[in-house]
Amino acid sequence: MRTGIKVFAPATVANVGVGFDILGFALNEPGDEIVARFEGESGLKIGKITGAKGKLPYEIEKNTAGVAAQALLDAIDYKGEGISLEIRKKMPFSSGLGSSAASAVAGVMAVNELLKRPFEKRDLLHFAALGESIASGSYHLDNVAPSLLGGMILIRDSKSLDVHRIHTPRGLHVVVVYPEVSIHTKDARSMLKETISLNQHIKQSGNLAGFITGLFTSDIDLIKRSLQDVIIEDQRSHLIPNFKEIQSAAMKNGALGCTISGAGPSIFALCQSTFIAKNVEDALSNIYSESKVNFKIYSSPINNDGAIKF
Repeated sequence: MRTGIKVFAPATVANVGVGFDILGFALNEPGDEIVARFEGESGLKIGKITGAKGKLPYEIEKNTAGVAAQALLDAIDYKGEGISLEIRKKMPFSSGLGSSAASAVAGVMAVNELLKRPFEKRDLLHFAALGESIASGSYHLDNVAPSLLGGMILIRDSKSLDVHRIHTPRGLHVVVVYPEVSIHTKDARSMLKETISLNQHIKQSGNLAGFITGLFTSDIDLIKRSLQDVIIEDQRSHLIPNFKEIQSAAMKNGALGCTISGAGPSIFALCQSTFIAKNVEDALSNIYSESKVNFKIYSSPINNDGAIKF
């Protein structure tokens, strides 16, 4: 078997509380790996899947990595040697950490690298979004863009791929706790109200603007005042075990803000330093341990690299 090209795509925190569908950032871990190699006479196939416990389809048109990679091949009218994908699933499903997006990103980037980069990295966004939409039910970039490009990303408009890297202050660290219950993105989106009040719009707009301003100016107090979700959190938090207790403990231990990661059930706490992050990590771990809730916890700086080739 040929060695092939291996790509790692990281997990992400989407929405970031105040930026539903328009903000996201990448973590160092967890993430997915995909190996692309030439194999066979023609066409794209998924040759092997590990770590998925039988939950991922081998059919190209039903798999986020497969759809993303095939979209790239269609765009260049590829007629060459067959390509096989090996998917190494290393993150939980329906966790609020962008699992389907990471697979889509890793799949399309691995094929792009295998073919000697017919596209620049940023130009893979559209293909990755097409793949991720198979799982989420919508075309949006707040997971795929940070997973691919790294950093804190603002999506001004998904359809036109108008995305921008936002400066982040040095030292920011995030703690993400995943209580091991599944919340499917499609279900979480369907439960949201279609309308909000004018007062909610004003408050959330102020918080979003304040959060972004605080990031650019390294104003930690402004970031803390602004990182409060007044629209989505109340509609979804009841699905997450011990949410209010987790949020309260994170804030008491110095977090700048704490709310739902993506569609949940993961919860993220943004921290000013690794020292504070460690205290937050210990506090959140204790809550779920005492409550007999199975969980995984991750601690990471904001990943500025995004998807990488090994």
